[in-house]
Amino acid sequence: MIPLDSPFHPDNIAGYQAWRAAKLADYPTRGEDLIVAVGDPKQLTDAEYAALWQRIAKTNMAIYATGMGEAEDKDGPRLLSAQFGLTHLDANWLADEDGISSLTPQDEGSAKRGEFIPYTHHRIRWHTDGYYNPPERRIFAMTLHCVREADQGGENDLLDHELAYIALRDANPEHIRALMAHDAMTIPARVDEAGTAREDETGPALCVADGLLHLRYTARTKSIAWKQDAATLAALQALEQLLESRPAGIFTLKLQPGMGLICNNVLHTRSGFTDRPEHRRLLYRARYHEHLSNLRG
Repeated sequence: MIPLDSPFHPDNIAGYQAWRAAKLADYPTRGEDLIVAVGDPKQLTDAEYAALWQRIAKTNMAIYATGMGEAEDKDGPRLLSAQFGLTHLDANWLADEDGISSLTPQDEGSAKRGEFIPYTHHRIRWHTDGYYNPPERRIFAMTLHCVREADQGGENDLLDHELAYIALRDANPEHIRALMAHDAMTIPARVDEAGTAREDETGPALCVADGLLHLRYTARTKSIAWKQDAATLAALQALEQLLESRPAGIFTLKLQPGMGLICNNVLHTRSGFTDRPEHRRLLYRARYHEHLSNLRG
């Protein structure tokens, strides 16, 4: 249940208007505004930390740029994330043994990961990570660290989900009620050779956890079933049209080696790309069960 005094409660008009005004004030206009240069990601200086947190607090995301280059070192992004309270990794079944996924193309061979779009050269449409996870394993934050970039393509579009919420609520508050319904969306069961690996998972698309807004969404149609009532379909269409219109607030960036995205699971895409067998695009992805926290006050 969402507390009545939450700005995200559909009936809290005054609280929403105050939060909305603060949210939109001095909102960044360029992707470059998100970037913070850091020396040692394993131990941020107070100034680096404050600069990253300032961007996270405003946009739910920040881009860090290190001097790591193409170093295949997971400790940098892992320890940087920990400084913002991210410690509980979602060790999904395709992740590496340490719980961090090495996203690199495998669609040219027979490896099982090549069946899943993050491990291919194909584009990935708008989504939030882990939208299919059950409530006890919600993905509230994530880090995406670039080791090797693609030769061509591989850019990310990024959109703060709170901006999407504002656009939908301003258009029609009923869109918010529909997406917050307990049965707004269902993730169909996943079946493997051994049987059912995951049961159907029904829940809301929009929810509030620890006072923060969380969105579960994918533009894909094969891996999700939306509630087939007029209100939900209207809300879904409004969200799709919003994303297609590329509203103000969408940032487009191509992570360079040593750069990374740290965020509260914002909406994002990935364009299709090309690389070479001797120089495969490689990004480390860490998904977390906590929201980003300002641990230094």
